[in-house]
Amino acid sequence: MPCIARTYVSPTLVLLAFDWPDGADLEDFLGFAIERKPGFEGKERSWLPNRLGFNGPISGAAAGSNLAPIQKFYWWDARINTADRGRSFTYRIVPVTGQPNNPTPQDAQAATVQVAIPEVKEHGITTHFNRAVVSSQAFAKEFPDISTKVLQTTARAWLANGMEHAVPDFLDGAVNASIEGAIYHLTDRIWIVSAMRQYGGALSLTYNQTTTDHTSDDAIQDLTEAGRPADAFTARTQANIMHNKFLVRVGPSGQAEAVLAGSANFTSEGLSAQANVLHAFESPELASLYLARKRLLDGDPSLHDTQQAQTGWSGPLHVGDAVIRAFFPPEPKNKRESLDAIIAAIEQAEHSVVLCAYDPTDMPLLHAVEAAATRGLMVWGLVNRVPAEEPTGDAERGDVAAKLELWRWSNTERSVVGFDAFRASDTPTDFLPELVLWPDENPKIMVRVHHKFVVVDAEGKSPVIFTGSANFSGNSLHNNDENLLEITACPRLAGAYFAEFMRLYEHYRARFSFERRQHGESSAFTLTSDNSWNRKYFVDGSAFERARIAMAAQVNS
Repeated sequence: MPCIARTYVSPTLVLLAFDWPDGADLEDFLGFAIERKPGFEGKERSWLPNRLGFNGPISGAAAGSNLAPIQKFYWWDARINTADRGRSFTYRIVPVTGQPNNPTPQDAQAATVQVAIPEVKEHGITTHFNRAVVSSQAFAKEFPDISTKVLQTTARAWLANGMEHAVPDFLDGAVNASIEGAIYHLTDRIWIVSAMRQYGGALSLTYNQTTTDHTSDDAIQDLTEAGRPADAFTARTQANIMHNKFLVRVGPSGQAEAVLAGSANFTSEGLSAQANVLHAFESPELASLYLARKRLLDGDPSLHDTQQAQTGWSGPLHVGDAVIRAFFPPEPKNKRESLDAIIAAIEQAEHSVVLCAYDPTDMPLLHAVEAAATRGLMVWGLVNRVPAEEPTGDAERGDVAAKLELWRWSNTERSVVGFDAFRASDTPTDFLPELVLWPDENPKIMVRVHHKFVVVDAEGKSPVIFTGSANFSGNSLHNNDENLLEITACPRLAGAYFAEFMRLYEHYRARFSFERRQHGESSAFTLTSDNSWNRKYFVDGSAFERARIAMAAQVNS
């Protein structure tokens, strides 16, 4: 039977998932060729490229997938530019059989899908995912030299992928309005601080300041020296950290109109080199919840007071084509309603769970994810750090227990990977040298995976997204000022999250696999000359089989 295919789309990415069960028993099944129409650089059609060939990495320009087939059951087209938004593309996924020196496309078995690239803003919801892959071949090729400030700014804009416009555009939309916000770190002088200086309306911010953290002080001083009243800025000192990153647009009548929020700190690295998401919601009801929270924090209440002020999840709000609930930790020590809602959604998952977080340490949440995998769901995780060796220490401590859990996952089905597999001196054979550290970056505090989201049943018709500022940890639950959203009834947003997750996951999983393979195995990446590449995808009950079936299936529930 012909192969089947479906797509998951964000404003900057198309993820293609496909399946061809008939290929399982064909020893000469070499993979898939994927054709895009219209093609690249004005061409009528182009084959999506592959950097790997049958003799290892391909030097120079990548080969077309008709000659170097894709040996996976999913692939992505990341060459979606700003001008492509709103356009339609047609993809043809063709199984390839034969010999490496004579690959033969099985056109009669091909699947064809058409994709409309979404705009950044649809249904009153703006969505920005950045690229955040400094340690990538695409970045190394595009920016072989970032030794000057001008080159660094250009490179950061490429990594930001449009996210650099999120705050300036939000401010530009606040004509005859004012802006109020709560910001953990405010340091970006390329786009954000300059936009705040130029903004013509009133600006009021609460910002994190503790005895050891004065990160935002210089930017606040800059804004006051530019004429902003000093009493428009409030230092938040009482929580462990004030970890919010949001702005609210307030109309001339005092009514909240819209809110911008997400995982990205208002720093140059937060917008560019760290993987993040930012949303803007044109919803007075949702924005009013954020505004009330910001004004509570203006008074610099004690941690006990903010815990006691917690009233739980908001009621469901209809925002564009989504239904959204909001939660604002910290919770009292004997409560965990915010994270328990995520656990409940995972326990009710029918198809899949993806976890993408900087440093998740909440053990009940990790156990729920593990249980989902045990009952046969497709489960993947991406974190900033997976220990290379079995962690030692007091296993009763939450952080040590979490590290043990992640280490164990990474050593079984390798379904959880992290950024930390990258090393400056450890580039795969025949690949370009990759940039791990940004110039003058402190390796001790370097973060690449900064996301904080969980998506349940992304490929189903009833997906659930949890996203915000909280790291799914004890501190984010009980000690920090945070915000968390539950987004339901919106398959298009879930598809965007899933597409962007898989782009990052596969980037880091490949390096993770390379690092593990070096111990006694070849350090080169090479396509196989027969169907041995696909055997893991047909092992009953394996994570790879679950992924192959779930991602490409036309789910009805």
